[in-house]
Amino acid sequence: MSMISSGDTAWVLISTALVVLMTPAVGFFYGGMVRRKSILSTLMMCFAALFLISIQWVLIGYTLAFGPSQGGLIGGLSWLGLNGVGQLPNPAYAATIPALCFMMFQAAFAIITPSLIVGAIVERIKFAAFLIFTVLWSTLVYDPVAHWVWGVGGWLRTMGALDFAGGTVVHITAGFSALAIALVLGKRIGYGKDNMEPSNIPFVFLGAILLWFGWFGFNGGSALAANGLAVQAFVVTNTSGAAAAIVWMILSWLHRRPSVLGVATGAVVGLAAITPASGFVSPMSAILIGGVAAAISYYIILFRMKLRIDESLDVFACHGMGSFWGIIATGLFASLAINPAGANGFFHGNPGLVLIQLFAAVVVAAFSFVVTYVLATLIDLLVGLRVTANEELVGLDISQHAETV
Repeated sequence: MSMISSGDTAWVLISTALVVLMTPAVGFFYGGMVRRKSILSTLMMCFAALFLISIQWVLIGYTLAFGPSQGGLIGGLSWLGLNGVGQLPNPAYAATIPALCFMMFQAAFAIITPSLIVGAIVERIKFAAFLIFTVLWSTLVYDPVAHWVWGVGGWLRTMGALDFAGGTVVHITAGFSALAIALVLGKRIGYGKDNMEPSNIPFVFLGAILLWFGWFGFNGGSALAANGLAVQAFVVTNTSGAAAAIVWMILSWLHRRPSVLGVATGAVVGLAAITPASGFVSPMSAILIGGVAAAISYYIILFRMKLRIDESLDVFACHGMGSFWGIIATGLFASLAINPAGANGFFHGNPGLVLIQLFAAVVVAAFSFVVTYVLATLIDLLVGLRVTANEELVGLDISQHAETV
């Protein structure tokens, strides 16, 4: 037990709590964007991700993601039910904190990822179908990708792909999966005709602020120690979120008005974009990463609207494409001077890292989209994904939960 650092353990436990807080924060963020008749449904789906994946992770998720590698593709089953995962550290992942502490920190990431997908399917998915989808998606998409990128022996990790806190594992998987399931579900009734304006902007603002707060644990905690690298990640996280909020404000001002909804969305985009790079780049790089991410996501949303695709709350544009840029930007700006365990990027003499990062982003995006599309189609055929027209018109709060706000 002498290997354990009480300071490191305390910081990672606090970070874990911060990341768990982000899941209800996503609920408020999304809940404020939907119509009044589906606020509770949106909150409930995010809450469901919390309690479902908490159990899935203990039973099978953790061993699939971090268990002894099976050819670089998936973890073995030796840690099934957390067998052998105890109070002593696992030096392969975190040498100064209990293995259970590392497990719980990673559980928080596994929990929030399917909750992000909720933004694409609000106001029209059956709650029962969502429960089935969440468990299967986490097992078939999240767990394998987590092993590829973070697991010892994972094939993308072995290749040299860098993802400090979940750009590929969390945001690209969620963003591209959101687009896939939205295409299977189809548009909401009245999309493009009815008023679908957000019902509660203060909820959106509350969710965004709580997400920003939680992101300090998301990225800072990924140092897995109370050290200088955690501070570095903390600083660039705040910097990128702020830069993206400013750029989004300017863009929305040029097109119309600087809305609260827009600035809150921009901040989240900047936070998602810096996630993979947060342990590898400087604050000046973070300004560029956040600012460029805001512009990319802003115009992808406008393009999505022109195509009339009802990916309702723009998970793909904000998380998928924001972090896609963040992964590439890691290949541009990463520096060994900041993190000796990482690599130098393009601007520090190593152009090859950009190609590795681009390859990792494309592979994870394609895998997430295809598997999710097939999974959603099968669930739709077997149990039905979508509520009836009458249930959708009355609202999911009443039709799925018999409650109203």
